[in-house]
Amino acid sequence: MTSEWIDLGTVADLEARGGLTGEVDGRPVTVTRIDGRLYAFEDCCTHDGESLAGGEIEGTEVVCPRHGARFCLDTGEALTPPAYEPIRVFGVREDGGRVLVAAP
Repeated sequence: MTSEWIDLGTVADLEARGGLTGEVDGRPVTVTRIDGRLYAFEDCCTHDGESLAGGEIEGTEVVCPRHGARFCLDTGEALTPPAYEPIRVFGVREDGGRVLVAAP
């Protein structure tokens, strides 16, 4: 059970920027909204460490901007080479106009 939620910023900033970035449990994390649902994921491609924050979002997948590896935003699963290891996904919610990410 999650005992701590990390505040990454305002919902207004999320909407204006198309996403938020921050750190949770020492890991870089990006939050995005797709069709009204929030997703929080580790902002680091497991293939080469590239940031995923600038990658295209296609459906509920993020595409690494460097080599094109795809990851499922629901599960973190690596869907295409050259990545084979999953990224971490986090619980995320809105509360009082703030975006909160679950700390493991």
